[in-house]
Amino acid sequence: MRTVASADGTLIAYEQQGSGAALIVVDGAMSTRGGKAALRALLAPHLTVFGYDRRGRGDSGDTLPYAVDREIEDIRALTGVVGGTAALYGHSSGAALALDAALQLGDSVTRIAMYEPPYNDDPAARQAWRRYLGQLSEALAAGRHGDAVALFMTIAGTPAEQIDDMREQDSWPAMAALGPTLACSCQRW
Repeated sequence: MRTVASADGTLIAYEQQGSGAALIVVDGAMSTRGGKAALRALLAPHLTVFGYDRRGRGDSGDTLPYAVDREIEDIRALTGVVGGTAALYGHSSGAALALDAALQLGDSVTRIAMYEPPYNDDPAARQAWRRYLGQLSEALAAGRHGDAVALFMTIAGTPAEQIDDMREQDSWPAMAALGPTLACSCQRW
């Protein structure tokens, strides 16, 4: 594991493997760089692949207050490590972040691939999203991080009984600790 300092001084943890043109993998809300290790291994014979922990996750630091622009600065710092240009692969909220980064970073981003971006213009989905954002804000303001994670999992389609089972697992406190990062996963999307 290596780190790079983002513009605000936050240390961003990353791993690098392979050789060739650079590709930065931008994970979704509840993921860390280890979640795409198999994908990175498949791509490494063809590319220099960077997996990183988004701020507030895994081994990366976090500096409040959150802003999408800070996460874009993190990607800018990573492109600096690779020589100034890279392709981006984003999954879920990471896809939305990768698109925003590509728009802001211009020629620093050579290509973009998006998988399951959280965009839906169906009126019912938009109403559900607004309701979720309100409930998420309330849960986070009250320090109910586990409830915030459960809300996120619900809107992502996880059945209630499965969430209830997860809350009983030893791994739940670690998942609940990710609750505050959910505010950053959907602030602009």
